[in-house]
Amino acid sequence: MKIVVLDGYTENPGDLSWEGFEKLGDLTVYDRSKLSESELIERIGEAELILTNKTPLTKTVIDAAPALKYIGVLATGYNVVDTQAAKDKGIVVTNIPTYGTDAVAQFTIALLLELCHHVGDHSASVKKGEWTNNADWCYWLHPLVELSSKTMGIIGFGRIGRRVGEIAQALGMNLVAVNHSHVPGDTEDGVKFVSLDELFAASDVIALHCPLFPETEGMINQENIAKMKDGVMIVNTSRGQLINEADLAQALNDGKVAGAAVDVVSTEPITADNPLLQAKNMIITPHIAWASKEARSRLMAIAVDNATAFIAGKPINVVNA
Repeated sequence: MKIVVLDGYTENPGDLSWEGFEKLGDLTVYDRSKLSESELIERIGEAELILTNKTPLTKTVIDAAPALKYIGVLATGYNVVDTQAAKDKGIVVTNIPTYGTDAVAQFTIALLLELCHHVGDHSASVKKGEWTNNADWCYWLHPLVELSSKTMGIIGFGRIGRRVGEIAQALGMNLVAVNHSHVPGDTEDGVKFVSLDELFAASDVIALHCPLFPETEGMINQENIAKMKDGVMIVNTSRGQLINEADLAQALNDGKVAGAAVDVVSTEPITADNPLLQAKNMIITPHIAWASKEARSRLMAIAVDNATAFIAGKPINVVNA
């Protein structure tokens, strides 16, 4: 069986092993595949199983892969694959649904704490000699924010949102949440479920953990920001398209939003004209919340399990059934 990994570098830059897939067939691993459709079709060739992280697999590419039976997405999100085109050809598409809960939740809180304390800026200041030459025994470059007794609003209370909430509660925060499986007024483990407008009005911190759907695209926009508290902080480790970036940048520069931290943006890699790059009190990281070695090891193991189950005729984690 011929297996091709189209863009394996971000999953495994050299600290993991492809051994599990090597045991399943004749494996070819490409670090990156930013190619035209014709070049991508040539690279796939006669492969029966292919793995992709962010390399798009369009209908044209799928239709031109005569032996293809299986597409394994090395991520939770699978919008890079035309799943309907694959289904029409009887090609199974799987994803990795649960590998990154703890990693992403931890990173979300790390971004929030950086907004509150700006540890990196203070460390850089000390290393530049600004403490050595300071007239006072201490100083701070930004307001320092204590989270205890403040309210976090979580939009999307699935596995990751729930874990973020648990950590926030350990920090003494109160929780409100919006989730499709709960109605306003529900309570669960100290979490109060509310309407979206109620969440905007009540929250000192808003954390985004919902999928990208037509109804959630651009939900952080000028109209909804106006409903938020003055000085709110916003953290997004979900999908960049949840935020109208020009509106958020304006709110940051005007001071309506005290600070924002995102690990995702609307176009990735980020473009030089993204308005968030010039916004005040803005932290941007390069989509790495998922990328701890522990999380990537879990992802690799699940990806191998998915492929093994498919070969055995009992596919799991199928997204185009």
